[in-house]
Amino acid sequence: MMKTAVLVLAAGRGERLGHALPKAFAALRGKTLLQRSLETAAAVPEVDLVQPVLAAVDLPRWFALELAAIAKLCEPVPGGAERQDSVAAGLAALPQDVELVAVHDAARCLVTVEEIRRVLAAASEHGAALLAVPLRDTVKRVRDGEVLETPPRSECWAAQTPQAFRVELLREALAKARADAVLGTDDAQLVERLGVPVKVVEGSPRNLKITLPEDLEVAEAWLAGAGPARSARREDQA
Repeated sequence: MMKTAVLVLAAGRGERLGHALPKAFAALRGKTLLQRSLETAAAVPEVDLVQPVLAAVDLPRWFALELAAIAKLCEPVPGGAERQDSVAAGLAALPQDVELVAVHDAARCLVTVEEIRRVLAAASEHGAALLAVPLRDTVKRVRDGEVLETPPRSECWAAQTPQAFRVELLREALAKARADAVLGTDDAQLVERLGVPVKVVEGSPRNLKITLPEDLEVAEAWLAGAGPARSARREDQA
C-alpha cells in the first residue's frame, strides 16, 4: 500500500453560514464540522496521516478544541488566500514518502469512511479520482442571462470531496495552474488541465457541503436518521 494522507481544508471563513465562528468551527450535535471530518478521515484504515489546514488566525481556536486524541493527526499548518494555496501548504507539510493524498473540505463533515476508502482505491488505481453524485435537475449553461446549451443530464454530476490523487500529479497540476494564473473551483479541475482522466466514484447526497444556515438543519436531519425522508419530500414538492 502507498503511504496515504488526507488534507482537511478549513481555512475558509464561511460568511454565508452567518455563524459567529469560522465555518469549520461551527458546532453540529456537540462537535465542530472540523472535528467530525478529522475523526472520519482518521478512521480510514488506509490513511496514515491526517493534515489539517487552517487560517493562521484560527490556530488558537484549534488548540482550544484539544483534539490530540484523534489518531494519525498532524499539527495544523496555515492555509493561504485561495484554495490552491491551502492545498499547496498542506502538501508541503507532508513527509516525502507520502504517495497518495486525498483533499477534503471540512465543511463536508458527513462523509463516511467507506466513501473515503472507495475514492482512495480509485485514485490508487487510476491516479486521480473524486466523489460525485449524478444531478437530478436539467442543467443549463448560461451567459448574460441567455441559455448557451443544455448538456445531457446523464453526463452531469455534482463534484464532492474528498478528491484523491497521486501526490506528484497534484503537485504538477498546482504548479501549472500557478504558472498559467488559473484558479480552479476544485482540485480535480486542475488535474484535468493536465489531460489526465479523473475517475468518478459515486457518492451520496448525505455528503453535502455546509454553506448556508439551512444546510446545518439538513445535516442535523441526516444525523437523526431523517435525511432521506426530507430529500424525498423536497422532490415531491418540486
